[in-house]
Amino acid sequence: MIFMLAGTSDARALALEIKKAGYSLLTTVVTENAASEMRQVGIDVRTGRMTDQEMADFIQETGVQVIVDASHPFAEEASKNAIRAGQQAQIPYIRYERESQEFAYENMTVVSSYEEAAEAAAKKKGVVMLTTGSKTLQIFTERLVALPDIRLIARMLPRTDNMEKCEKLGLPQKNIVAIQGPFTKELDKALYNQYGVTTMITKESGKVGSVDEKVEAAKELGIDIILIERPKMEYGRMYSQFSDVIKALEEVYG
Repeated sequence: MIFMLAGTSDARALALEIKKAGYSLLTTVVTENAASEMRQVGIDVRTGRMTDQEMADFIQETGVQVIVDASHPFAEEASKNAIRAGQQAQIPYIRYERESQEFAYENMTVVSSYEEAAEAAAKKKGVVMLTTGSKTLQIFTERLVALPDIRLIARMLPRTDNMEKCEKLGLPQKNIVAIQGPFTKELDKALYNQYGVTTMITKESGKVGSVDEKVEAAKELGIDIILIERPKMEYGRMYSQFSDVIKALEEVYG
């Protein structure tokens, strides 16, 4: 059996390709919403975060033969846990990661961490739209909410826990955009215009994450961009095409 870290739309599509190729697999996701989407397409799924030890124990108990890590490019801790679990269980680890994108824009600042992004935004004035999700929201609220010349707008998934987190961190309701993508360039422009955005913060999540749409919309409006680079990790065997993952599985299974 294949144990696959999933949760994104492209991971779900890859899981379907693996299943069509005749392999038995179990996917693991963090949220019940992602689990529901997996079940809708007939993919077995478990829900909840796992430590490396929990993952290693699960592999031993269920006879997993290979790990396919198709988690989000910024799910760094999940990937580290999967790599360690694979090493402990002595089974192959295969990484699928959507292709990176490069952008040319004179008003773009590229940083390597959320903290750097928050510090870069703190040096600016105006309206900052955060499009990096809720997980690292506190990093930005701690540095930006109290600044008199900055209004922080957070765009995130419309989940109850996200709204509760915003309230706890002191982000006013009027500064929350609760919406689920994918987003078109036109919708991004409309949101930027609606809130008078002068700076947009995003992660380099790839085309599947509609980063190019966000960037192009900002460029057309002359909005500053702060782009967070992907975590630098040594994955070992890594692919960006579904077909290459299937070939790697064929090699593993002989």
